[in-house]
Amino acid sequence: MLQKTFCSALLTVILAAATTSQAQDYPSRVLRIVTSAAGASGDLISRLIAQESGPALGQSVIVENRASNIAPEVVAKAPADGYTLLEGGSVIWLTPLMQRKPNWDVAQDFAPVTLVERTPNVLVVHPSLPVKSVTDLISLARSRPGELNYATSAAGASSHLAGELFKQSARVSVVWVPYKGSAQAAIAMMSGEAQIAFSNAGSVLPLVKTRKLIALATTGTRRSLSFPQLTTIADAGLPGFEVESIDAIFVPARTPSAIVRRLNQEIVRALNQPDSKSRLLLVGAEIATSSPEQPATVITSETARWGRLIREANIRVD
Repeated sequence: MLQKTFCSALLTVILAAATTSQAQDYPSRVLRIVTSAAGASGDLISRLIAQESGPALGQSVIVENRASNIAPEVVAKAPADGYTLLEGGSVIWLTPLMQRKPNWDVAQDFAPVTLVERTPNVLVVHPSLPVKSVTDLISLARSRPGELNYATSAAGASSHLAGELFKQSARVSVVWVPYKGSAQAAIAMMSGEAQIAFSNAGSVLPLVKTRKLIALATTGTRRSLSFPQLTTIADAGLPGFEVESIDAIFVPARTPSAIVRRLNQEIVRALNQPDSKSRLLLVGAEIATSSPEQPATVITSETARWGRLIREANIRVD
């Protein structure tokens, strides 16, 4: 018994020493950030993090683009050594609620590093729709039940949740059409294949400026920094309507806490530089970084809130 206790204690000491050594030597090779499709806001944020944090870390940081439902699986299976990071939003913590056999568990498979942005979406419509306001759109949708489509990126993304909340709050019937990414959804909107979208600000900002899409309102609790001229949907006739695109950085679970805090320090520093904030605001991203602990609180709150809607709307992605 004494020998077993001694061996167990010795193993604990050895593992602790190995972890400390790993953290002290970190990083000693290239890091990668796995994120969504190229051109999406998550991709742009990831590339800025890679550019700005690489020199401070003393290593190159590369960005790897994957489909939003594949990226979490890639990182969940990666070694917990701090060299593989995940950048993404609500798809990461809400997709498992829509699957019978989830491919990952946000609490068990990932360790949060920091929040990176909290940005309202923008309600946009195709120019062919005879609407100039949120109330016009609601009236049109009620007069044409089941005839209008709304485009989204992946299931569980904020663009999807906003559409379902709109259907519920406005008591309208519009058809959900999912696309592989925000770029594909934007193309569908421009072609008129879909008529409505609750898009990420960055992906539609240039399309609104060129009048290829018409912006009606934003989905936050206050006016957007990227679209200050637009009212919120809540103020335009649907009180309590609130949807934000929330992105965070994660690493695989059981990554040493010292490495998590080093990454937090460098990523928060990179994103909060005035130049970084200005560059990202141009593509619609409103930076909101945090401690490594805060994302868990946000995820718990968001999961409880949207879980009810997912159940009531019977949203499945299996």
